[in-house]
Amino acid sequence: METKPPLPPFTAETAAQKVRMAEDAWNSRDPDRVVQVYTEDTHWRNRAEFPVGREQVRQFLQRKWTRELEYRLIKELWAFTGHRIAVRFAYECHDDSGQWFRSYGNENWEFNDQGLMQRRFASINDLPIRPEDRKFHWPLGRRPDDHPGLSDLGL
Repeated sequence: METKPPLPPFTAETAAQKVRMAEDAWNSRDPDRVVQVYTEDTHWRNRAEFPVGREQVRQFLQRKWTRELEYRLIKELWAFTGHRIAVRFAYECHDDSGQWFRSYGNENWEFNDQGLMQRRFASINDLPIRPEDRKFHWPLGRRPDDHPGLSDLGL
C-alpha cells in the first residue's frame, strides 16, 4: 500500500513538516504532483466545489491554476491531533485582466494511516489588492526557506 510520510499520529514536528510539504507541492502548480498525496476517494470542499477522488481534484486544480496566474502560497500550521491537521494560509495571484488578489483561508485535513489525505475542507476569502501591496515576491515555485511566513508578515 502507498504511504506518504510523515504518518499519523502527528507530533508538532511532523505536522509542521506535512504542512510545508503541502505548501511546496501546491507552489509547483502541478496538478499531477499535488494529487499524489490524496487518497483515491478523497473528499474535498473548496468554496462552492466538492470534488471527490483524485481525478476530480486534478481537474479542479487544472482549472484553478488556469485562472489564478503567478500563484504563490504560504501555509502555516494552526493545530493538530491524531490524524488531523488544521492549517491557515494565504496566497497571491492575478487574473487574466491583471487584477491581483490575496486569498486567505483555513483548511481542515484528515489523513489515513498511510499518510494520504482523505478529507480536505477549505474556507477561503478573496481580497483584491494593488500590485504594490503584494507581499509574496519569490520566483515562481517553492517559497525560499528565508522568506517570511504568515505570522512574520502580519497576515
